[in-house]
Amino acid sequence: MTDIDMDAPGKIDLLLGNEAIARGALEAGVGFVSAYPGTPSSEIIPTLADVAKQNNIYVEWAANEKVALESAAGASFAGIRSMAVMKQNGINVALDFIANLQMTGIEAGLVLLVADDPGPLSSSNEEDTRIVAKWMDFPLLEPCCAQEALEMTRWAFEISEQCGLICMVRTVSRIGHTRANVSMGDLPRFEKKAYFKDTWNMYNPAKGIHCTVGGPLVLHPEKIRKFAKVKGIFENAPKEFNWYEGPENPELLVIASGVSYIYAREALEILKQGKKIGILKLGTIWPIPEELVIKHLLTTKQVLFVEELEPFIERNVMELAATLPAGSPRIEFCGMRTGHMRGYGDVNVDLVIDALVKINGGSYEPRDSKYSEELSALTQMNPERPWELCPGCPYRPFFWTLKNTLQLDGRDGFALDDVGCYTLGAFNSGYWQGRTSHAMGSAFGVSCGLGKLRQFGFKQPVLAMVGDSTFFHAAMPALASGVWNRSNFIGLVMDNSATAMTGHQPHPGLEKNVMGESAKPISTEAVCRSMGCRVEVCDPFDMEGTKNALLDLIEDDDGVRILVVRRVCELVRARIEKKAPFIMHVDIEKCIGEDCGCGRVCTRMFHCPGLMWDEKTGRSAIDEVMCAGCGVCADICPRGVIIKEIT
Repeated sequence: MTDIDMDAPGKIDLLLGNEAIARGALEAGVGFVSAYPGTPSSEIIPTLADVAKQNNIYVEWAANEKVALESAAGASFAGIRSMAVMKQNGINVALDFIANLQMTGIEAGLVLLVADDPGPLSSSNEEDTRIVAKWMDFPLLEPCCAQEALEMTRWAFEISEQCGLICMVRTVSRIGHTRANVSMGDLPRFEKKAYFKDTWNMYNPAKGIHCTVGGPLVLHPEKIRKFAKVKGIFENAPKEFNWYEGPENPELLVIASGVSYIYAREALEILKQGKKIGILKLGTIWPIPEELVIKHLLTTKQVLFVEELEPFIERNVMELAATLPAGSPRIEFCGMRTGHMRGYGDVNVDLVIDALVKINGGSYEPRDSKYSEELSALTQMNPERPWELCPGCPYRPFFWTLKNTLQLDGRDGFALDDVGCYTLGAFNSGYWQGRTSHAMGSAFGVSCGLGKLRQFGFKQPVLAMVGDSTFFHAAMPALASGVWNRSNFIGLVMDNSATAMTGHQPHPGLEKNVMGESAKPISTEAVCRSMGCRVEVCDPFDMEGTKNALLDLIEDDDGVRILVVRRVCELVRARIEKKAPFIMHVDIEKCIGEDCGCGRVCTRMFHCPGLMWDEKTGRSAIDEVMCAGCGVCADICPRGVIIKEIT
């Protein structure tokens, strides 16, 4: 990674899109940044944390996204430019505070950076957060490239201060994770000084602009007045954010935003339609720049909208078109409403080309039929790559033990899944043990309901999995509700000492924060015991001990019981210890191969990536490249022919 805080205006460097966002915040003079980790936004916080101390910035991972935005708002109230960062799922968590914050307004610039994940590439859902900006009345920017991500992030702080509202910057996976040459701007020189000026005044005791209680009838009109300022700001936005390219009177006008603009431009280049079709690229998404849009609507009779995911610009432009002067030419609008574009998945060049061909007629074949046939044949040769847990992952032996324990109990017990690496418990690598998976912490919440069904004859044991980071993020309220209402379930806290799925970020249960400073860890066991839960702790590598702990908790069958399944993530352990715990090998003289129980227990049923089947010998073997040396496979081999040697 580059020196993101280099004071070298005009220098061009290769940056990740998320690094460009971090640089934009630095150039804006940000002082406080808070976030909850979530791909595709996760790189922004560590990039800023690396340079925080020398630039007098405070950077943190918060317990969840609502707390992150609340913390950033607190700093804004005291005059410090602030930013809250999250992925699309996180804005749902923060909505309650957003609705109230927009009423009271802010002081210093406050930017809400939300990274959507069309596809989705690394999320449990697809969600278009642009709708929240219209719903809650705050300005919205959407960059189309890494350079614009820097410039829009920097400008967003100014917009926020000019209108006294949050300013949202919405990116997507293809922007945050792109790499591109980016030109640096100036770093600010001003001193950051915090002071909360709205203290009590005996001559005006009702003064308190950051309080909604008793004030919505006053504050709502004020919010509308503030938002009205944004329209003027966006009409005069920098020309590099909104522009038009193409003929003066295009046969077809493409209106695009964000990375979709890049795909639309490339599609026109491939089809060589630049002299007939124009592109209006919008970076100020809400409110849309009405004068600019109307100007170009009056030059054409046909419009195609290209955007991800919802028809957000499409609907807003069509609303605007209804206000065109009487006698204006009738415009045909094409987009998701007409089926020319889709409302799911990420946009790509082929999708735009297909839409243009449907509108203009003709045909387009990106490659000849022979090439397509050869490619299809090669694709069939690719081995399947199912979703898989890492070699040495502590979740694999736990799922194995869980499966066997529930079968041993014999009452059709089941486990609820959640959001994290352990989500794979619902699939092949988790032996199909996870039965539900929704939002973070929902496993505990859903179990609160299942655990109160005895009056309806419900007798199945219910187990609910949450990760250690999820526990602090969203599971504690559900746990409190379950204990208070005397629900009956077992909570499984899958503690691998990291927010592993998004990049091993720290959380409140660990001893270091994102800036590398010592932190006071919060004990999961102490929290659960303080709520009145029986708490046990197990090591998933000790499968016999884990089985006994599970059976004992299932037999208890009264109230909420907690089992903390604790083993550090293998990737974290490997970075610290630098070597594997064991060297593994198979005694091929004793291995009975296909004659083993259930047809190869190790490679077909346990199927750790570090185990493989040797077709030549007809025996199992260790893949020395993949094997993490955890030693668990030695415990599951019914013949005892997998050997572990201490390194």
